[in-house]
Amino acid sequence: MKWWNGKAKIYCTLGENKVEEFEIEIVRVLYGSTGNKNMVVNITDEKLLDKTGGIVQGMSGSPIVQNDKLVGAITHVFYNDPTQGYGVFAENMIEDIKNMK
Repeated sequence: MKWWNGKAKIYCTLGENKVEEFEIEIVRVLYGSTGNKNMVVNITDEKLLDKTGGIVQGMSGSPIVQNDKLVGAITHVFYNDPTQGYGVFAENMIEDIKNMK
């Protein structure tokens, strides 16, 4: 499936014991990439930036949704810029599950 750069959302829990929706942008899609670094995301949601400064420990696995479709999950933060990080394609997660023994 082909995904595009652009607006998306992540869903995570930040200590209030409820799932919240936050705006992000997929800034680069790395189609030839395997593993868990398939897209670069940028946190654009001011509420999330005010609360955390960006991607923090514990956000790995937060679903990434674009155009009402699950496209992947957060995997890594850029150490030099916590407002950006990597995401993995949902397809790669499914393939990994299929290949588990």
